[in-house]
Amino acid sequence: MPTPSVPSDPILDRLASSDCEVKFKAIREVKNHIIGNRTKKLSYIKLGAVPAVAAALSDCDPNLIVQSAAALGSFACGVDAGVRAVLDAGAFPRLIGLLSAPDEKVVDAAARSLRMIYQSKLAPNYEFFQEKNMQFLLSLLKSENENLTGLGAGIVIHSCKTIEEQNMLCDAGVLEKLASLLHGSLSQRDASLESLAAIIRNNPAAVSKFVELHSGRALCSVTELAKDRYPRTRLLACLCLISVKNSSSCDLQDTEIKTELVYILLELLDDSGQVGDEAAFAFSSLIAEKEDLQKLAFEANAINKFNCLLRKCPVHPKRLEGIFLALADICSKLECCRSSFLSLQVLNLVVDALTHEDANVRTAACICLRSVSRSIKNLSAGRFMNERVVVPLVQLLSDLSTSVQVAALGAISNIVVDFMPHKSTFIQCGGIKELVQLTKSMDSSLRLNAVWALRNMVFLADKMCKEGIFVELTASSMASLINDPEPSIQEQALALVRNFVDGCVYSVEHAFAEDGIVLDAVGRQLQKSSKIEIGIQGLYVLSNIASGNEIHKEAVMQLLFPQDENGCCTFFEQFLKSNDSRIRTAAVWVVVNLTFPASPGAFSRIVNLRSFGIVYRIKKMVNDSCMDVKLRARLALGQIITFGDS
Repeated sequence: MPTPSVPSDPILDRLASSDCEVKFKAIREVKNHIIGNRTKKLSYIKLGAVPAVAAALSDCDPNLIVQSAAALGSFACGVDAGVRAVLDAGAFPRLIGLLSAPDEKVVDAAARSLRMIYQSKLAPNYEFFQEKNMQFLLSLLKSENENLTGLGAGIVIHSCKTIEEQNMLCDAGVLEKLASLLHGSLSQRDASLESLAAIIRNNPAAVSKFVELHSGRALCSVTELAKDRYPRTRLLACLCLISVKNSSSCDLQDTEIKTELVYILLELLDDSGQVGDEAAFAFSSLIAEKEDLQKLAFEANAINKFNCLLRKCPVHPKRLEGIFLALADICSKLECCRSSFLSLQVLNLVVDALTHEDANVRTAACICLRSVSRSIKNLSAGRFMNERVVVPLVQLLSDLSTSVQVAALGAISNIVVDFMPHKSTFIQCGGIKELVQLTKSMDSSLRLNAVWALRNMVFLADKMCKEGIFVELTASSMASLINDPEPSIQEQALALVRNFVDGCVYSVEHAFAEDGIVLDAVGRQLQKSSKIEIGIQGLYVLSNIASGNEIHKEAVMQLLFPQDENGCCTFFEQFLKSNDSRIRTAAVWVVVNLTFPASPGAFSRIVNLRSFGIVYRIKKMVNDSCMDVKLRARLALGQIITFGDS
């Protein structure tokens, strides 16, 4: 029997029609259907309409080309699948070519379509280093066509990512072109502000050029635009000023300007649209790591403002994320901010967000919790170590998102530190098993943060807690972590061991489990350590072990001064001679604990230390430039000379 034919969709037939009028009406119909309708866009993309629409760009009829470009722009607007379909159809180079067409309507339509494409992360990156590309960009920015200047600005916003690219744009005169657009139409002003922020972000040299541009008039224009009547313009001006402030030591440091930025951004939070969503992120970048600005934010009642916004339901996920990040920054340094946060019961809202369906919101909530839990007072009071907080955090350790897992580990690292009466809650929730499992992850960021959390968990922990963790972790796993390929993980693993062997003699025994595999790993790291922090942690491990019994002290002596060295210069002596005072301090502490006068073998060890030149080195260190080193060296020497100074 003959195979039945599959009827083709009528719209595709009309899009492929050789009749120009039929094709024109079909493209216009598609365009009208998809404008503002994501579902329709995806439906037509799946149907295969985009290549047929793109094919019309090669037609001779300007009206058909304009309609095709407009439809492609609609496909690309706000939908990555649409951008991908337009690029896959080969429309991008055709649209670029149409920018030099003699018909202004064609140029305008192509520019609009390309602007939509450049709003997506999928847009092709622009290669500024090619002279022809730079000249083309400059021609766009100096055009009288608003869509062409907007396209030029969009290219800068999308593609300017590196310091090298920023500097190339500055040297080519792009700053001047963009500054001239600050006095143009609303669209041109906004595009200019966003582009300027992209060029000067985290680049002090670019900031300096911008600040000096037109004798400071460009900066004044941006400052004025921060008070514009249009919310988006105000937001973009603030972002530009924040870029200036964060990359300059002398500009915009006036308290009045800082205060204005705080109040403008807090006001913009009330915008119900995209501006309100983005304002919280801008606020976060303004106050991050800036204690003076965090104090201004506190005085402006920012925490209460965010609290009120969080209690308005429903809150868009993007806005939730931004608010939590802003709260994290406000509470990162000042106890008064954390107290206000807790008194307003914002913590309950953050904990609720730990189970939010959006991964970015869960991540931001963890970051906020980590910041607030820096409060020693509230950690001591057990405000965070309870099932309502701990259970969802532990559950996030197996989240499908690595970013969420890392953020949860950061919060847990703070919550479990120091206060052993409350640690049982975390253990009962299965937290230790999850942490140990993550120390074996292939992802180095998860390994690092898991070891860090365990390090804090063990800090000043009691015997039962340490034993429970050690059984789960095992000595061989600790040795593997000490030898991890990542230096940062080596450092944290040594810090973990340091906390394990801190305390009574029983604690020191952890280093000798499984035939001393942990102690051997520590010794190997100290002999090859290229990172100062690794040396510091390793030496404090030995210092803690040397505070134990005679067997422990002799094990440290054997590790530092193997019998086959025969008095030659040892790696330990290099630590005592280090240029870093922290290394010298840690090394002297080892000597102090090895020479404790009440120890039966102290005299024998002092004889060995003298033969290796360590006593001579300690004598020289009693006048060290660092007070900590000086005091420990004098303590060590005082113990040594109780056995005679020969």
